[in-house]
Amino acid sequence: MDAAEALTLLMSPQGRVDPYPTYERLRAHGPVVQAMPGLYVVTGYPEVDELLRDPRLGVLDDALRDQVWPNWRESPAVSSIARSMLRTNPPDHSRMRRLASGAFSPRRVAGMRDVVRVQAEELLDSMVAKAQDGAPVDVLADFAYPLPVGVICALLGVPAADRPLFRRWAGDLTGVLEPEITPEELTVADAGATELRDYFVELIVARRRAPADDLTTALVQVHDADGDRLTGHELLANLVVLLVAGFETTTNLLGNGLVVLLGHPEAAAALRADPGLAPAYVEELLRYDSPVQLTTRNSTAPVRCGGLDLPSGSTTLLLLGAANRDPRRFPDPQRFDPTRAQAHPLSFGAGPHYCLGAGLARLEAQLAFPLLLRRLPELALAEPPRHRTRLTLRGYESLPVTLGTPAVVERGAPPGVRPGTP
Repeated sequence: MDAAEALTLLMSPQGRVDPYPTYERLRAHGPVVQAMPGLYVVTGYPEVDELLRDPRLGVLDDALRDQVWPNWRESPAVSSIARSMLRTNPPDHSRMRRLASGAFSPRRVAGMRDVVRVQAEELLDSMVAKAQDGAPVDVLADFAYPLPVGVICALLGVPAADRPLFRRWAGDLTGVLEPEITPEELTVADAGATELRDYFVELIVARRRAPADDLTTALVQVHDADGDRLTGHELLANLVVLLVAGFETTTNLLGNGLVVLLGHPEAAAALRADPGLAPAYVEELLRYDSPVQLTTRNSTAPVRCGGLDLPSGSTTLLLLGAANRDPRRFPDPQRFDPTRAQAHPLSFGAGPHYCLGAGLARLEAQLAFPLLLRRLPELALAEPPRHRTRLTLRGYESLPVTLGTPAVVERGAPPGVRPGTP
């Protein structure tokens, strides 16, 4: 199978559900391969890491977007993403990121440990009560989604009563992050983006009327004081992206990771016995089945990488999930091994666009996995899980589980877990 055929397979429904065999087909052609004119695919860890940090490569800007998608401004979903820090280059990206970064500083994240722990314990209590008759429950809907959405909504100042609205809106909107999208999928994404934007327009009005100690108020005040630091379009777009990115990837980390742990009962038993192992486990789960599988970059100047010349104007598909299984970096990469010497998986990216909420996602996972395993020692899948047919954001449709008999454990943070430890 040549590189173009492998890439076609990767973009198919079959390839999206299980991309790892196709990654190896692409890797067989080298760590960097030209799949078609102007398009390069990167599977190697050092090569992905290098290109993510190279200032000659950036995300798709307005000029290039106009060439490949002339009517993108008419799409609420595409324009919402395009005006945010997620899809802008320096200096605009640096300016916007700096305004939001204080909410995700290591000190601020560490200070949220008790908030995350209490929310996780309350959600688990509700899930146990719901399953008292032994019926399966959906651990995605009842735990892996509401935990990160509750945390990011607390940061943004979104009222608790409104949080159930966001899962569908965000799930619809994130379709535009996929490498390919059908007109029907775009229509769904536009509807989700419209509802999200309408919601935040109302929240902005509310925060102008009654400021609060939250990130929405802080960004509104920056905009109102100096529109050159944050325009109205940027304010709205970044609120949408912060919400979506703040829970969509963490939900997938929790869901993907739980399935891996349930498939490796000895490893799960070790973590249950020693919650202090959680940081290493989370890094290996991120590596083994990353919630974000790829990102793209466009070169503004010629770049040489992996033995190939990437010309100016070319597009590079950076396969984070493949890089995390590069045998040059991770011996026996197809094996889940939480005891391996960690070498920093690229699941949160690298360089200027390194995930702003990486520390918060790690903290949530480091607390959630030991809590689930200790409180629910008989936790099991009720049926084989089904992945969504998405590649960029990899996760499950649902995760029905049986809880068994819950264990009685002492409340409070498990000993030895250091928040945000990579």
